[in-house]
Amino acid sequence: MCGICGWVSYDRDLGEPDARRELAGMTATMACRGPDDEGMWVDGPVGLGHRRLAVIDIEGGRQPMTLTQDSHTALALVYSGETYNYRELRERLATTGRHFETSSDTEVLLQAHHTWGRRDPRDAVRELNGMFAYALWDTTTRELTLVRDRLGIKPLYYYPTEHGVLFGSEPKAILTNTTTERVIDLDGLRRILGFVADPHNAVFRGMREVPPGHVVRVNRNGIQQLRYWQLADTGHTDDVPTTVQHVRELLDDTIQRQLISDVPLCTLLSGGLDSSAMTALAARFDTDRIHSFAVDFVGYTANFTPDAMRATPDGPYVQEVAKFVDTDHSDITLSSSELMDPGVRAAVRRACDLPICFGEVYSSLYLLFRAIRERSTVGLSGESADEVFGGYRWFHDPASVYAGTFPWLRGPRIEMTERVLDPALVGKLDLAGYLDDLYRTALAEVPELTGPAADDPHERRMREICHLFLTRFLPNLLDRKDRMSMAVGLEVRVPFCDHRLVEYVFGTPWAHKTFDGREKSLLRAATADVLPPSVVQRAKSPYPNTQDPDYDRMLRAEFTALLHNHDAALAPLLDTDAAEAALDTPEATNGGVLGGRWALEQILTLDAFLTNYGVSISI
Repeated sequence: MCGICGWVSYDRDLGEPDARRELAGMTATMACRGPDDEGMWVDGPVGLGHRRLAVIDIEGGRQPMTLTQDSHTALALVYSGETYNYRELRERLATTGRHFETSSDTEVLLQAHHTWGRRDPRDAVRELNGMFAYALWDTTTRELTLVRDRLGIKPLYYYPTEHGVLFGSEPKAILTNTTTERVIDLDGLRRILGFVADPHNAVFRGMREVPPGHVVRVNRNGIQQLRYWQLADTGHTDDVPTTVQHVRELLDDTIQRQLISDVPLCTLLSGGLDSSAMTALAARFDTDRIHSFAVDFVGYTANFTPDAMRATPDGPYVQEVAKFVDTDHSDITLSSSELMDPGVRAAVRRACDLPICFGEVYSSLYLLFRAIRERSTVGLSGESADEVFGGYRWFHDPASVYAGTFPWLRGPRIEMTERVLDPALVGKLDLAGYLDDLYRTALAEVPELTGPAADDPHERRMREICHLFLTRFLPNLLDRKDRMSMAVGLEVRVPFCDHRLVEYVFGTPWAHKTFDGREKSLLRAATADVLPPSVVQRAKSPYPNTQDPDYDRMLRAEFTALLHNHDAALAPLLDTDAAEAALDTPEATNGGVLGGRWALEQILTLDAFLTNYGVSISI
């Protein structure tokens, strides 16, 4: 895992001292993503920068890495991520006469593109199983190729310029270059406030994301975006027992692949079905006793109050799984003062790099990952199982399923946000219209359902819902995981995002996914033999939020201070009277993770960005 960046400018030599300083500055912004090493490679109109977190082939995997042909550099690569099938690819490439000087997956990527991708880079990318974002420069064609993995696990941004492009793992790498501007316009604000992943809107004006499953080709003629993967209808014909068996086979293979590491590895354990199944399977395949970590809050279990999202605390289930599986387990217990610590909140906001981070969910992840990094370099997470297998309550609530919008937007969060903003700005934003446009665009991408299920209206609708969660909800969570983990130099892998598993389960009828009348039926049946019965039967419980009233009091105090600070950067965009009135509504503190608490955090984060990071708003 690493941080990458680069610059292509066809009108100049980037070997000039000023240009090299710019590239060095871009590279330095990602030191946290790659604390082990750094490198730069410059050749005429191109400059590539790399910060390395060494996980595979510690000595031989340094970057930027080049491939030489006939005594000349043919390809140059900067790469972030892991290619889990690199050993199989290496064997295949060896049979074609390719020779390797290292044991790294980076060199395998170079050789794969040289062998299979010279005509069309997508032919090489389709061979990869993993999470990755990388940039490849072809010295012969003078063309840059930017590549992002199928689900968007690893981030990659680019910024077209008059004579080329800037790119980076994070916006900060791009915005460090003096040719850019740090401006958020109305579209950027809409993206910030909407909580819907939009691959065409990277918040900052002029900046774009490489969409998941795409490559972007840059040459003197311009920039071309090409898709190499998308969710498709597979015409699923397996019965339920066969489907369950195949899901288990895919999980076994995926987790074995993702245990490959030359540095200490652990799992993230919450006591829910997803992380428990992943931990149990990892323990079966790891030759050493697996390390597991869980996050908890001071007094959380003892004082837990059930709510609409959570019926039970995680702690007792975590301990039961750790004992059942025999992991070397550690709890990371956090207090409200730690979560609200100004230094922690500032570090989280710097790591987010976009004004889209919501308080304690991000802060607790950051503190959890920081503690884990003291003992491990790689972690396995259960993220995305809910999106793949249909775990969220929204999947099973008819009002959410048939709401005519993104199911997770039903609730008070956006209403709370709009209450505190100036009415004129709310009118300009037209969040309802923006989100409706996004929703209709997303529906148009859903592959048509075929087979017997095609005649069932509910099956058709659930196909749409599954697609929405995988393409418009999951990317936000993957981005959160990436930013908080890479901020402390921890690589977090997500086995449930293996594209083979996602493809297979997406093509499965909804009736199969709920064959036992519950959420995540396929995952439960596929892993029941490795879990304690209590966890197999446990209802879905999302990532925990502190229930400590002190946290909400501190949050309200910080928000109130913002409202009374007339010199605050965001002050002209707020309706102070309406915001103070909103603080007296139940939604302000009882809205939970998708309610008022997030709305307050959202406004505080946006103000911090405007104040501390030289960002301006153009409306």
